Amino acid sequence: MESIQQYISDILPQLGSIIGQFLSQAAGMISYAFSWLHDNPVSAGAVYTQVIRWIMPLLALHILISVLREMLRVRNPKETWGYLYSKDLGRFPINHWECTVGRARHCDITVKFATISKTQCALMRNDSGQWFVHDLSGRSSTLINGKEAESGKGTGTELHHGDTVSIGGVDFIFESITKQEMEIQQQKRIRKSSPLPPWAAFITLTVFQFLTVIELSITRPDNINDILSGFGLLCTVMWGYVIFTRAAGQRGFEPEILAFFACTLNLAVTATSSPSIMLKQAIAITIGVAGFMILGVYLRDLKRVVKTRKFMAAATIALFMVNILFGKLLYGARNWINVMGVSVQPSELAKICFIFAGAATLDRLFAKRNLFGFMCLSGFCLLALAVTGDFGTAAIFFVVFLVIAFMRSGDFATLSLICGATVGAIFMIIRFKPYIAARFSVWGHVWENASGAGYQQVRTMSASASGGLIGVGAGNGWLHNVAASNTDLVFGILCEEWGLIIALLAVAIIVVFSVFAFRVVQTGRSSYYTIAACSATSLLVFQTILNVFGSVDILPLTGVTFPFVSCGGTSMIASWCLLSYLKAADTRQNASFAVRKKNQLTDDVPEDPLALIRKTSLRKPARGRARDDNSSADKKKIIDNKNRTNESGTKAKDQSDE
Repeated sequence: MESIQQYISDILPQLGSIIGQFLSQAAGMISYAFSWLHDNPVSAGAVYTQVIRWIMPLLALHILISVLREMLRVRNPKETWGYLYSKDLGRFPINHWECTVGRARHCDITVKFATISKTQCALMRNDSGQWFVHDLSGRSSTLINGKEAESGKGTGTELHHGDTVSIGGVDFIFESITKQEMEIQQQKRIRKSSPLPPWAAFITLTVFQFLTVIELSITRPDNINDILSGFGLLCTVMWGYVIFTRAAGQRGFEPEILAFFACTLNLAVTATSSPSIMLKQAIAITIGVAGFMILGVYLRDLKRVVKTRKFMAAATIALFMVNILFGKLLYGARNWINVMGVSVQPSELAKICFIFAGAATLDRLFAKRNLFGFMCLSGFCLLALAVTGDFGTAAIFFVVFLVIAFMRSGDFATLSLICGATVGAIFMIIRFKPYIAARFSVWGHVWENASGAGYQQVRTMSASASGGLIGVGAGNGWLHNVAASNTDLVFGILCEEWGLIIALLAVAIIVVFSVFAFRVVQTGRSSYYTIAACSATSLLVFQTILNVFGSVDILPLTGVTFPFVSCGGTSMIASWCLLSYLKAADTRQNASFAVRKKNQLTDDVPEDPLALIRKTSLRKPARGRARDDNSSADKKKIIDNKNRTNESGTKAKDQSDE
């Protein structure tokens, strides 16, 4: 005890000395701070800007992560819309509205039997629940109750519950799902694929918008009215859309949340570079949201969509003709027209029509020369863009053409020849177009031409580096003084004023769109929606790559916009309309307004879903395919049946399998 007391008595003077020195140093620091503040007064606005620079990236990251997490959490279970039953081969589920039947591995329903063609026929369902059969085989016909199924460009042969479908001599009984099965399936989909309410993400986005308005009001006090009107209209449109569609039963808002977030960045960039057009840009966002909803609702009816494809192809041609005849030359390209004092870029609207006309249903994919018309349309579009000098948009159209052509044909050889011819055409263009050649010549050498052809990229990279991770604050940058900073070089403004974190999150928005498309097309009900969603996503991704990499000299500067982020009314409207193709492919239960909430069934379906099953002892083949170890007696019976079918009128052909 005495030793402890001695230790305390020894350490107390030292502890008192340490505390005294600490207080003395703290007093000196406080005195210095007050002295510095006296000599360098700091406003509340500057303090707010310094603090908010750290908060905004966290809010943006929370919005993106919450959307991505919800997107990955929800799994869309497979749908079953009917069955093909064979006493000898088993029972095969029909999981799509459009599916192929054959012995090839790529078929949706694979029946491994020698007499069946690789791709025998296609089964297609419409919105009213009616099924149709299209014969796709050049070897043996498909029979419905003993009659040949329709092939070619027709609507197909009607298929009803209980009909006999003869495929390569094998008889199948078609069973449509019943009302009871439909109800069970919908309840299962609601449990597994219904997204969570979007309120948290939208509230976080609203806080982000509110803090942005405060910051811009501090840095741009002279434009406070324009800033309030622009962001006020955006917030009104956003919450109006959410409340209206939520009241209509929609629960999935992942793409819309990201699009509204990108539009918030768009208005922030506009407030910095051109505050006088804030309201005009907000109106363009409003028109884009309206177009997004109108096109999404129109895409509900696949039959109506197919009938409109030719009209949309004609609209694509008309838009480019208007561009050629009345376009105004700007930055080396003649792609702007003036309509009642408003500048419009027809090539942006042509993107919507081009994808609408290029996507196709399953029956068209197997028709002869199904790509001929689309190739002619694509050739005209590329030629028109070459005439107007807009080669950045031409590259985008060409990539979209490759995506659609591959998904419609799968022919690598033809596409390789097309790519080779395109490379040759590019060299010819560079040879005879000095404007394009100049852009390619400076590519990779912008620092050697910092005051000449590389002026824009050099300033963009310098501004991006000065912003660091969190930026200098909205409205505090200088890159907006460079030409085309809010369109072609918008990635530089984001890096400078908002920081590298938010700039990369803006790019991540487009990446998340591609993740969303990849997930929804796996359960798509029609190849039309699948092709449209994939091509629209490819367009957004490739256009973002050209814009971002071009502004920092990784790729040539092509003059294309950053979807949803770059200033421009026509570009904003086109971006929202392209997003509707992704929503149309989203078949999650009550997740998309572009998909009908109720799917009707035909009246010829029995109420009891197990009526036919109890009459026949069904055996299910492994993994939905026929077993390879069929008995020789079963095979002989099927071959005899095929011979009888041929004698009754089946057209046999010696052509090789498709």
